[in-house]
Amino acid sequence: MPQISLYIDEKTLRKVESAASRQHVSISKWVADQIRAKVDPVYPVKFEELFGSIADDSFTEPSEQYFKNDTKRLEM
Repeated sequence: MPQISLYIDEKTLRKVESAASRQHVSISKWVADQIRAKVDPVYPVKFEELFGSIADDSFTEPSEQYFKNDTKRLEM
């Protein structure tokens, strides 16, 4: 399996060690899991089913916004 060397400051190393310890995994596994989560994000099972699942009258579609009073922006 390929290896990677990391150069980090002591404060960050302590945080990494603490996080790995809390999850009862090695530093190497914890770092690999963090990298994997960033490059290939995974959503929880049935995440898509949450859309529209909250019945709350305060969740309404906002009215259409008109930008005539908006700050003038530089055209590119």
